[in-house]
Amino acid sequence: MTTWAGPIEISSAEERVLKLCKKQKLWNFLRTQRHVLLDSEMRSALSELYKDTPHGRPPECPEQLLLAMLLQVAFDVPDHEVPTLTAVDLRWQMVLDCMGAKTAIVSQGTIFNFRERVRNSGLMSQFLEKTVVLARESKGFSHKRLRAIFDSSPLLGAGRIEDTFNLLGRAIQELVEVVAQEAGVEVQSIADELELKVVGASSIKASLDIDWRIPEERNAGLNALVKQFRNLEGWLQAKFSQVTLTSPPLVGPLGTARGILEQNTDPDPDNKGQTIMHQGRVEDRQASLTDPDMRHGRKSKSKAFTGYKRHVAVDADVPGLICAVKLLKGNSSEHEAVVPLCSSLDEQGFAINELHIDRGYLPAEKVRKMHSSGVRVVSKPPAERKGERYSKYAFEMDFEKKTVTCPAGESIALDTELPVLRFPAPTCRSCHKKTECITEKNTYGRQVRLHPKEQWYRSMSKELSTTEGRRLRRERIPVEHALARVGAIQGRRTRFRGQAKNQFELERVAVVNNLYILNRQAA
Repeated sequence: MTTWAGPIEISSAEERVLKLCKKQKLWNFLRTQRHVLLDSEMRSALSELYKDTPHGRPPECPEQLLLAMLLQVAFDVPDHEVPTLTAVDLRWQMVLDCMGAKTAIVSQGTIFNFRERVRNSGLMSQFLEKTVVLARESKGFSHKRLRAIFDSSPLLGAGRIEDTFNLLGRAIQELVEVVAQEAGVEVQSIADELELKVVGASSIKASLDIDWRIPEERNAGLNALVKQFRNLEGWLQAKFSQVTLTSPPLVGPLGTARGILEQNTDPDPDNKGQTIMHQGRVEDRQASLTDPDMRHGRKSKSKAFTGYKRHVAVDADVPGLICAVKLLKGNSSEHEAVVPLCSSLDEQGFAINELHIDRGYLPAEKVRKMHSSGVRVVSKPPAERKGERYSKYAFEMDFEKKTVTCPAGESIALDTELPVLRFPAPTCRSCHKKTECITEKNTYGRQVRLHPKEQWYRSMSKELSTTEGRRLRRERIPVEHALARVGAIQGRRTRFRGQAKNQFELERVAVVNNLYILNRQAA
């Protein structure tokens, strides 16, 4: 394998290039600090990527490829442009130690192959950890105590979002293509034999030839699609053994088509044997065939998206420094990221002593356990119910005296084992504040629902009412800046398709983000 030992001293030619890069200081940092980033440990890990390479032409230098990949992410360069830039851009040549090169030092295929090797090896998470260590050491934090901040942002998927008709129609098309290859016959011969009109059609909906304005017509079109799939499914069961149908390559596309049907359709209660479109929300609905991991999600009640959620764990003492990342499907809840983020921090040897989180992370059992073990958890309690009548936070709870006192001054016993506390009906009906507390139809008295974490949430609410409590919650601002930087580097849409590849992409983006932090510290 080709070895590389880029010089530390800056040549006069490189000096001239650096003077032209005053406003883009990442070039300066990568040139002057590349030997620090690519120390003996990292070089050894890079060499392991090619231990399975057979004898013959040695692979290109992995150190240069890693630097090229970082530049590619930092400046949003597609694969096919990287070889060209190594031959025509003096800044790239300076960082990659190939000043004066007249031809590309890498090929597009090499870039792809290297990226896949890095992704499969998990090396990028190791490199992310290295940037964290360097940044914390430069700030004097050599110990492993961490004040962490968690937050997330939506990330649009790269796959094509499709409705039920297109999902099912294209699933049938892809299944027929796989079946034809497996059976050794032409695709069109299967389509003709089974009357699969969607196969070969330029448009799924055009092949159905219906008036989409009429609900009955749309339902007829759906049933036509379902019939085509059932014909194909029956033909497969007669043609192939059960073992073949439950093994690659048929099991994947067949399962996809069946899953789309199950998620999006229901039996018609009025017409036996017919199908109607499923009404209402579908749990974990597949939104795309080209990226089956994409999901419909919400960042808030008013902001919907389709894709993923990127979660970051930021060091509160080194503003903007990303210590761990996790990419989840768009329909996941925030609290699902707590365990993987904490696990990543644990693997790095961190012990969290303070955790700043949005209220979306609070339901995680891991957060409750951390709080119980002495970790300071800084967050806002669940939002109070807004309405004309008193919310439950208007009722004062004394957990030492075990009492609950309403706004009118009436008290009842506080039993934390009960899910709901009830005030006496006669007391509530005769209360001068009843119009602000209960409805006219209420004949049972005011009820106050207790959360399993009620005492903890109330202590948060009380802390939030103080100046110090509000100051503490403002300390999570650096994570918002980090997410803004991630968004600027990665954009609003994924580069790849599939959760695994986009997890790797998020790790690459976090590394580049940390390089900006290191560059700022070195300035």
